[in-house]
Amino acid sequence: MSTAHGGEPGAVTTTAPGRRSAHPLLAFLAKRLAITAGLLLGVTVVTFGLVNVVPGDPVTANLSDQALNDPATVAAFREKWGLDQPLWQQYLHYLGNLFRGDLGISQQTGRAVLDDLVRYVPATMELAIPTMVLALLIGTGIGMLAAVRNGRLTDQLVRVGALLGLSTPPFWLSLVVLYVFFYQLGLAPSGGRLSTGFSPPPTVTGMYTVDAALAGQWDVAWDAAQHLTLPVLVLTSLTVALLVRFVRSAMLEVLQQDYIRAAYAKGLPTRVVLRRHLLRAGLVPVVTVSGLAFASLLSGTVLVESIFGWPGVGQYAYRSATALDLPAILGVSLFVALVYTLVNLTVDLLYGLIDPRIRLS
Repeated sequence: MSTAHGGEPGAVTTTAPGRRSAHPLLAFLAKRLAITAGLLLGVTVVTFGLVNVVPGDPVTANLSDQALNDPATVAAFREKWGLDQPLWQQYLHYLGNLFRGDLGISQQTGRAVLDDLVRYVPATMELAIPTMVLALLIGTGIGMLAAVRNGRLTDQLVRVGALLGLSTPPFWLSLVVLYVFFYQLGLAPSGGRLSTGFSPPPTVTGMYTVDAALAGQWDVAWDAAQHLTLPVLVLTSLTVALLVRFVRSAMLEVLQQDYIRAAYAKGLPTRVVLRRHLLRAGLVPVVTVSGLAFASLLSGTVLVESIFGWPGVGQYAYRSATALDLPAILGVSLFVALVYTLVNLTVDLLYGLIDPRIRLS
């Protein structure tokens, strides 16, 4: 008998040994690849339609008042960006370029959208990766502690702290952290990726801390790490608050299982029960919410990046939206859809590593 864990494509099920297909992983990957292609195509249709129905005109958003008064300049702008064509022709032209790997030219930067994404995505990754690592370590530890001490003072304090963290607006926390640690204490830089006296290291990954370390520029690496401190602190605080609630809930459910009581009854030390039984059994829902949190971080945190002057995907998406820059908006939308698809795929594959009874279907 098999028991479904989810009804959508890529759901995981548990099944008895001996009923696996010859190549379940290949079949699963092929199915997810087809779904991803359809999803990305749907994203282009929806995004293209929404951008063209919202109030506003790309011409007005991108040209100065003086240029808007010149009909020849307006006509040239429309012709250059294909805005003088019917919508269906604009979409088919974009789709044809997309199949050739061309995401178009950004109206605000004048560069290829793909080049812009290559420039801005590593900056966001430099925030997202340390944030997620710290949030997992701290959130899992605090969540397990709250579950083990369910109903006690420690648990109550953790629950109140998590609620406060989830209720705190990111922009407000960013401003408070900036005021305290930069303005009052002078312990961290105000924003940006590097101080004025430093130049970016040779590009390898696009992440300044990594590239500077690879080039042996330790002073640049240290300066870049200092600029990471405040935005990572803000994002980690918000992500920990989310993870703690899910970890606590998942661990409480596992603690009520008979095999946990049996482990305690046999006299096993608490640390052994937590490490060998509780943690692994409760990881599946934790991995799910962690994947969604990481995808959200990779998709860009607009407010945090804007306040700290961090040139990441969030800032690029915000500027593209305000300028009604259709190629850039479509490029960011495709990137976000791809991120969520790949993260969900990774989470599904991790299920099988956490629990061998789980297979992919």
